[in-house]
Amino acid sequence: MKEKRHTIVPKRMRESVMSKEKIEQTKKAAMVFFFAVAAFLSAWYKFASPLEKPFHKTLNQTAKGTKATIVIDPGHGGFDPGKVGANQTLEKDVNLAISEKLNQKLAASGYTVYMTRVSDEALCRGDESSKKRADMQNRVTLIEEKKPDLVVSIHQNSFSASTKGAQVFYHKSSEKGKRLAGILQQSIKEKADKENHRVEKANASYYMLRKVSCPIVIVECGFLSNPDEERLLNDEKYQKKMVEGIAEGIENFLYK
Repeated sequence: MKEKRHTIVPKRMRESVMSKEKIEQTKKAAMVFFFAVAAFLSAWYKFASPLEKPFHKTLNQTAKGTKATIVIDPGHGGFDPGKVGANQTLEKDVNLAISEKLNQKLAASGYTVYMTRVSDEALCRGDESSKKRADMQNRVTLIEEKKPDLVVSIHQNSFSASTKGAQVFYHKSSEKGKRLAGILQQSIKEKADKENHRVEKANASYYMLRKVSCPIVIVECGFLSNPDEERLLNDEKYQKKMVEGIAEGIENFLYK
């Protein structure tokens, strides 16, 4: 019978093999740890409050002039359509269309103009909880950074099919806001809506009116719930008349 031979592995080689095994184990442990941390951060980022996550954006400077600085805020956008008209018009689209025309008008008159949005976008991430709140907070933050002379937030209203007419809102404790709203209400009537008997209206609850420090108004250009007014609000010529009224009101407020 042949005697079994046992291979004797040198000590240095055994240590080398063990060292490689430890390295592989360490690598695997590191990978597990890395993915665990990544999963935790992903979960935290998804569910953290909007205030804990920075929103990286600057206002779109659409015109630079020698006159006052104005921010135009086209309401809603992105995930938030705003009001939906009798014939399915989305408020966010009308807001942007009127805001773009107002920007052009003010730029031609020598104002420095910023817009909170220039496309169909929300001012927050899609994964944020309380997206609407985050959107409003970010609008206010961006506006305050520019220290404008005034802000005009463009919106559309909705109620019954027979209700109509543009109306300008201001914060109840703002004397300058009240004056601006009154001037705009009158100039909009004269330029675009002569049969409108509405008057400027004080408000204490609208977030933008409460949080923006400079004179700010919300211009509800009309009622999308009214089919006739919905048609007008989609009409280029009517939008230009509305813009003429707003622009003239701004000029009168600042320089007359």
